[in-house]
This record gives sequence, C-alpha cells and structure tokens, in this order.
Amino acid sequence: MLLIEEKYKSVAELLLSSGTCPRCVLRFCCVGSPAPYRLPYKDLEDELWKFLTNDGDILPPNKKVRFEDTELCRSETQIPMAVADSDVADAPQICNLCLGILQHHCSTEFVKKIFHKVQSAGYEFQDFVFPVSLPPQLSVREHSAWLQAQQEMRKQDRLLEKADIIQLKEAYKWIIHPMISEELGVQAVSKSLFEVGVVFCHQDTDEDCHFLATVCKDCFKPTKNKQSVFTRMAVVKALDKIKDNDFVTHFPWPPSSPKTTCQVVDIQCNHASVFVAGRYNKYSRTLPQTPWVIDGERKMESSVEELITEQLMMVFKADSFNFSSSGREDVDVRTLGRGRPFAIELVNPHRVQFTEQDMKDLQQKINNSDKIKVRDLQVVSREALAHMKEGEEEKTKCYSALIWTEKPIGKEDLEFLDDLKELKIIQKTPLRVLHRRPLAARSRVIHTMKTEYVDEHHFRLYLKTQAGTYIKEFAHGDFGRTVPNIGSMMQTTADILELDVESVDVDWPPALED
Repeated sequence: MLLIEEKYKSVAELLLSSGTCPRCVLRFCCVGSPAPYRLPYKDLEDELWKFLTNDGDILPPNKKVRFEDTELCRSETQIPMAVADSDVADAPQICNLCLGILQHHCSTEFVKKIFHKVQSAGYEFQDFVFPVSLPPQLSVREHSAWLQAQQEMRKQDRLLEKADIIQLKEAYKWIIHPMISEELGVQAVSKSLFEVGVVFCHQDTDEDCHFLATVCKDCFKPTKNKQSVFTRMAVVKALDKIKDNDFVTHFPWPPSSPKTTCQVVDIQCNHASVFVAGRYNKYSRTLPQTPWVIDGERKMESSVEELITEQLMMVFKADSFNFSSSGREDVDVRTLGRGRPFAIELVNPHRVQFTEQDMKDLQQKINNSDKIKVRDLQVVSREALAHMKEGEEEKTKCYSALIWTEKPIGKEDLEFLDDLKELKIIQKTPLRVLHRRPLAARSRVIHTMKTEYVDEHHFRLYLKTQAGTYIKEFAHGDFGRTVPNIGSMMQTTADILELDVESVDVDWPPALED
C-alpha cells in the first residue's frame, strides 16, 4: 500500500511522466511512512501504476506509456520510468531527481560493500550513525520539481510546502538503515560515536548549479578550504533567494535524465574522539613538556607528551592526538606531588572498549619510564575538560625554588619574606616567551612564602601563587619587567638555580584507587 493521498495524484502523474523514479514520486507526494519506500523496486512500480490507472489494472512493464492526453505532458517522446522495453525494466531509466541513488544504491550488493569496508577498518562500536553527503545539484533538481508540483496543487486550491516533501537523505536512510543494521549486527541511531558515511558525486550534472552564481552572486564566495564555491549550503541559500521566474528561465522543467548514475566516491568510517585524562609527574630537568623543535631541529630526544601518548596511540589505535594540560613547566623544572592534570584527545580511535584493569595496565606501561609517572589515568568526556581549563587561571599552584643571592645573607634577612601575604605583583610578558605570547602586563598574587636558609648565598623558597605566575621572573626580576621581585625586595641580585612544581591545585580528574 503506497499511502499516497488522492490529492497528490496529478503530482505523481507529472513526475512519473517526466523521468522520476517511483521512490522520488513518493517523496513529492509527502508519503512519510518508511514501509512503501522499502518495497522491492518492481513491486513499488506496479503499485504506483495501479494507483494512477482508473481501472486498477497494473500496466504491463513492457508497454510504452505516455500521458499524451494530459496537459501535464511536456514532450511527446517522454517515456515514463521503467515501462519501455524489457531491458529497461531490468535496468530502469536513471531518475532525474535522485540521479539513481534510490534506485542503484539500495541493493544488497552495495550494503555488502559497506560491511566489508567497516569490517576491514577494524573498529569497535555498539551502534552507528549513517551520514550521507549528496551532490549540491540535487537541490537544484528538487527545487525544479517542487515548483512544478506546487503548480499542480494550486489547481486544487491546495498548497505544497517545500518542508512537507520527504528529504532524499531521509528516504534513503529509511531504506538502507535496516539493511546495514542487519549486516553489521548493530542498530542505526540518530546519535552515535561511530559513523559509517557515504559520499555521492555526479560529475555529468555538475553544471546544473552554475547559473545560480550569475543570478545570486553574493551566495557564492571562494574560500581557501573549499575546492568549489558550489557547496550544498551555498546552493540552498541561493535557491531560497532566487525568484521563481528567474529559476525556470535558467533551469527549465523537466530536468534531463542522466545517462549515468551517481557514483559513490567514498565510504567513510570514523569514530568520535576519545579523551583520556590523568596527572603526570616529571622527574627530569632535561625533559620538555612537548616536543622541542627549533628551526626544524630537535633539541631534546623526547618529551612528556610523547612518553604518555606513545602507549595511548598504540593501544587505542588512533589516527592522531591532541595534548593539553593545566599549565606547563619549563624543560628544567620538575613536577612533583600529585602531578599536573593533563588530557589527551585521541582522534578516530579504532579500539574504545577498556575496563578499569585495562587502564591500570596501560598506566603501568607508561610508568616504566624513569623520567615521568602518571596516575589517575581514565577516560573522560569532552565536557569534563572544562574543569581542567578553569584551573589554569583561577586555581593556585605551589612551588619550591633554590634561590641564589649575590650578597651574603643570614637567616634574619629572610624573615620578612615569611611575613608577606597576598603580595600583588605586575609581570610584563617575560623576554623568554615574548616570541610566542603577546606583550601584556599581568597582575598576579603571591599568596604565601616560606623560606629555608641554606648558606650565606642560598636559600630555599616555598611559594603558593596564583596560577599563571612566572616564578623565575619573580626571583630575578627580568630586567625590571616583574615588580616587585625577590632581588628588589632583598636589595641584591637573585636568581633561581632549581625550581620544582610541588602541587597544581586543580581537583581534576577524579582521584582513583591505586
């Protein structure tokens, strides 16, 4: 049963007589149930002709039929869909609206191609979403059909809104979703971390869109990332803007039936990124946080980022990664205590199902290094990363520094530092990072300081500061770019010999049992 309302009969006749396939006829007759679209193609043809003939008989498939007696006919030589010779019934004329997508890409053979593509890619997934990329010229052809169908409905004093027509993507998914689901053994859903998509292309009709660039020039603007200005969004925007008379002048009805069907240029598999978080300790003073490369030359053989991600990339089988952390330490600074929070985005991972024990084993592999250690390694959501970023400026950090002073000092020279609370300082962007950060004067707070006398030229300073404070510059002053500083307050030249991060006070990610 086709579920076509009687009022759409003239629309069905118009489209069928113009080279439109039965499934596209259903779309323009606003049939919103998936069942008729899923009928075998020949059965659907027969049902449609039965609906259109008054006596209820099914037209013989090998009989040439034309709606010559209707005012809808546009050409005496137009042959309707799949009713010419017997070979046409086996290989139907290619639809002038879907360009063969609803005819030739809903087959069992095509679904098996998708299955083999997914199987060979080696992904783990529990369900899937099925995005479809269509050639932009399909929108032009559908707009042409809608204008004609609208005229037919107006003869009955009825309206046919464009939004009421079933979208090609939706009809295609109604047909192919159950077939792919059965083959893969999982359900197609509206939202999933795993997607299997197809990209269609039809070069023979590419020029269908070109007249729009003349009529609606402002809709088509070249961009660096797009190979063609005729994107689907640009075409839809132009179709919303163009006047009906201008459209039919440049794109007369009916659109020609192509000699070739749409081609599938790509079957894409992709899994949404997985995010792994934890905290790391760095014990080396010759290890940068990220790869250190200057003018194409590598300065250090490894980095914190590489030591962590090497194992993650191997186990998750991801294509690439993005590393981020709550602040960063210099290459010669250790990170102690509970460590610094970090997160890694694993792009297009193929393996995603991990138990708690799997993550513990992975953490242990990373910790085989003597330069770093990680803890609390866990999978987190994208939204959870906001907690780490909030801590970069709003939270506090604790440091210990070995300070050298030019003039000799005694214990009594350090006492005033122990008494300073909530010391406000102004720091201009340090000279050492000015090449990668904008020049600015930033206000920072040294919450507390505690000193430990070592000898007449050395003492250890423990600080609790606002996140984002440049500790080295607070010690030596950076040629007066940080005021006040340890050197100016002690009226001597001072510098840091060793610096350690003792704690990064961000309560994230959640602590896990060892």
